[in-house]
Amino acid sequence: MEYIDISPLITPKIAVFPGDTAFSRNILLDFSLGHNLILSSINSTVHLGAHTDAPNHYHADGEDIASRDLNYYLGECQVITVNVAKKARIFPNDIKNIDIRAKRVLFKTNSFPDPNHWNDDFNSLSPELINYLVNLDVILVGIDTPSVDPSDSKGLETHNAIFNNNLAILEGIVLDKVEDDIYTLIALPLRIEKADASPVRAILLKNFSVN
Repeated sequence: MEYIDISPLITPKIAVFPGDTAFSRNILLDFSLGHNLILSSINSTVHLGAHTDAPNHYHADGEDIASRDLNYYLGECQVITVNVAKKARIFPNDIKNIDIRAKRVLFKTNSFPDPNHWNDDFNSLSPELINYLVNLDVILVGIDTPSVDPSDSKGLETHNAIFNNNLAILEGIVLDKVEDDIYTLIALPLRIEKADASPVRAILLKNFSVN
């Protein structure tokens, strides 16, 4: 089965939000040390690489990632390229000529080009865009940046619009080699009790139908 991997490689170099916990892997056992297997542990933010936020990340009444319906993260999606100014939010007017044909929409902005290098001027989504997409029956929004809100946002207006409309979020995906089209998205979160997010191995399938 042909697929496109839209997940960045997880290494100690991968960028995380300033102040968040960087990824590290601790080798406990190793063949090179005379052991009979390799065994390791990891330490990291759950908002790592390609990841999905849980509602409890941005709202006190939100459910944790283990409680989320997996149907959000599995099914038809549409990749849309949007070109806006650095650090700008995306508004409905920016996609006014695009026919939304899937319940999950992934925005390709090319504004966070290197997963291993943090830049604050990435693009994000506007609350107005969320309300627009909800009226088109969209249930998940994704973006090739670390967040659906600007990096310096304190109000998290887009996160809150997503909570109010019960959408799902997919952040940190890599779309630079993906053409605008309809795909099947598979980006299942781990079932981590009470967690505010989960890393995912996000892939796109072509010519494979799961609504």
